[in-house]
Amino acid sequence: MHVFVINSGSSSIKYQLIRMPEATVICSGLIDRIGQEGSSIHHKVFIRESEQIKKESLPINDHAAGLMEVSRLLTDAEIGVIHDPKEIQVVGHRVVHGGESFSKTMVITEEVKEKIKKLFPLAPLHNPPNYLGIEVAEKIFSSAKQVAVFDTAFHQTMPPVAYRIAIPKSFYDEHGIRAYGFHGTSHKYVSEQAISYLKKKETKIVTIHLGNGCSMSAVHNGICVDTSMGLGPMNGLIMGTRTGDIDQSIIFHLVKQLGYTLDDVNTILNKKSGMLGLTGYSDMRDVKTEYFKGHKEAVLAYEMYAYHIKKYIGSYAAVLNGLDAIVFTAGVGENDPLTRSLATRNLEYLGIHLDEDKNKAGGKGIFEINTSESPVKILVVPTNEELEIARQCNALLQG
Repeated sequence: MHVFVINSGSSSIKYQLIRMPEATVICSGLIDRIGQEGSSIHHKVFIRESEQIKKESLPINDHAAGLMEVSRLLTDAEIGVIHDPKEIQVVGHRVVHGGESFSKTMVITEEVKEKIKKLFPLAPLHNPPNYLGIEVAEKIFSSAKQVAVFDTAFHQTMPPVAYRIAIPKSFYDEHGIRAYGFHGTSHKYVSEQAISYLKKKETKIVTIHLGNGCSMSAVHNGICVDTSMGLGPMNGLIMGTRTGDIDQSIIFHLVKQLGYTLDDVNTILNKKSGMLGLTGYSDMRDVKTEYFKGHKEAVLAYEMYAYHIKKYIGSYAAVLNGLDAIVFTAGVGENDPLTRSLATRNLEYLGIHLDEDKNKAGGKGIFEINTSESPVKILVVPTNEELEIARQCNALLQG
């Protein structure tokens, strides 16, 4: 079975064509900075144990334009891996918010699409591009089964003490207002990889997913018991354009005292805040450049970003009653030593001891950046949401 996986983020599309059940990657790629200056495609093809790479810088205004470019590359005369999009048998889609409607992987029907649309307000940066990815893929890969894998599914194991919110009970009973959590596909994949690496029967792990969107999870023996995002993917850590945790009074102040509409506030908190609001840049690579130039806004933003990660590490160490490992993953988590250094500084009382030389040197695959004496492992684990999605698609359709 050939599964084409589409992972539409708020400003990117990651994709892989994977032969299952062997989990052989035939091609993969990343479309970066969608709707921003400097958008590009990085496309890799794996043929007979050799790798061919094609990089293109071109304007990509939205996710629909990005997926059309992917289709072009898949059937390219020189590096194409298929002759016709009809050769794709299954398209697996990452869908961020499943609400109370979806707690498992689903074949996409019109009814499923309508429910995904109804959840737009809860994930305004993600469910719309996820939905658009489905719409475009249905046209491009017209012979394929379309399958949705929901980010919220991994967090369905949280106990009520973690997911319930202290507002009148009727809002939960009648409207499903609760914490759902996101990036579940990534947290599931990297926690399983970490458990395998640790070779322990009992494990207490904090997973830290840092990309344009950021979240953390407390995972006990492979089961999620808490996570930083809530009803929508705005809560928790500071992100590229999202606030993270916020004093609710600010919302009322913006509306009642400063005259903003609720739509204005929603746009501000989701699309104009976070690192963008603090520095003028949503991409951590740009913020890092400004940090090393000594620009005070970038220095403060980096320190705030790391401070919030550190607070959640402490919180989840309490929830888990100890730690075996913390795991950094996703674009920033895997590639930014500065973030890892700042976020783990002065946590020795928890048994977390970073080795700066290992941290700066990096590595391939799973690698440790803790000292040899550190009671808690500090792991960098490359996420592979696309492989996890392909596995779930294969299990659904073969099971």
